[in-house]
Amino acid sequence: MPNHHAWLDEVRPSPYADQLSLGFRRLRFSQALEREYRAHMLEDSFDLKRIALSVATVIWLALAALDMLVVPASHLGWVIAIRALVLLTLLVCAALILQRRHTHLLLPLSMACILVLGVGAALIVGIAHRVAPGYPYEGLLLVSMAAYFLVGLRLSQALACSLVILLAYVAAEWFAGLPLPRLINNVLFLGFGNLIGAVGCYLLEYKSREHFLVSRLMRLLAYHDSLTGLHNRRSFNRQFERLWRQAQRDGKSLALLLCDIDHFKAYNDCYGHQAGDVALQRVGALIEQSARRPLDIGVRLGGEEFALLLFDIGADEAKQRAEVLRQSLEQAAIAHRGSDSAAVLTMSIGVAWLSPDGQPELNLLYEQADRALYEAKAFGRNKVAA
Repeated sequence: MPNHHAWLDEVRPSPYADQLSLGFRRLRFSQALEREYRAHMLEDSFDLKRIALSVATVIWLALAALDMLVVPASHLGWVIAIRALVLLTLLVCAALILQRRHTHLLLPLSMACILVLGVGAALIVGIAHRVAPGYPYEGLLLVSMAAYFLVGLRLSQALACSLVILLAYVAAEWFAGLPLPRLINNVLFLGFGNLIGAVGCYLLEYKSREHFLVSRLMRLLAYHDSLTGLHNRRSFNRQFERLWRQAQRDGKSLALLLCDIDHFKAYNDCYGHQAGDVALQRVGALIEQSARRPLDIGVRLGGEEFALLLFDIGADEAKQRAEVLRQSLEQAAIAHRGSDSAAVLTMSIGVAWLSPDGQPELNLLYEQADRALYEAKAFGRNKVAA
């Protein structure tokens, strides 16, 4: 299918943007994204599977009542036994699925339900046709359509289930002695029905994958700075509260480093805004390198202002990390002839450290870091104050 996402040219590279640009006509992502998509689909299709199971159970019971009227008594016992066995399997699978404790079994249980329905229906048709040639077989197509559209299976899984059901039907009708011309006619009818279902399932999965990539990319853009790739202020506010609650639960401390590039307006005036953007990206990369641990967060607050939120760190270590960050920018030797404090681009950093022991206000951490940053700038810039 054609790719019309021309707007991706304006988006910072990411796994989601890259996959959208490359396309996925064969309904496959890169290995990491494929795992993420499948995990997403397992969670997202849970309600769909629950509804499909309920509908399948009701229909199966209704067909059992119809068998009482259509199937001769001589073969009714076999038909009812198969109906009961399939119903028991559906109820067991439903009980396991509804618990939501066996997520890894959600997909195999869903496929098992489709297969037991299809194979069970094929066997019943074969048994009924031995004595009642007019018994309807079209219900098998309904099972296949459920596999394609109602259970949340991917195309490859739905095709595999439908193929097994079709083969089971052929075997059952062969055993029942159905005349070959009629068997060929029935198989062609089911085959073309499956073809329509497969095309529809392909289109649905393609759009599902596209929606997955676009929604993840939009979420990435909503909470990350487009220029540097760091978290933005909105994300910082959310993560700030979340990490503070976790720090209080775990008895850990937080440190906040507020960073301001020295004389950045003068840098833009001297070198132009395009060079300024490149400089911001260089600083963003240094901030990102400093946020190496899983719960550390690098942020671009706006303009030339950055922040680094560090989880589970002592006050002395936080000051050391700030000094290493300041030195790393100075050592990058980005020329800045408009600066009054150095011949290269530098930054001032304010450090604040907060222990959860006294249950202080979270806003205090930001206020203290901001006050320390003001002190670093007031005493000549290119300094760390805590």
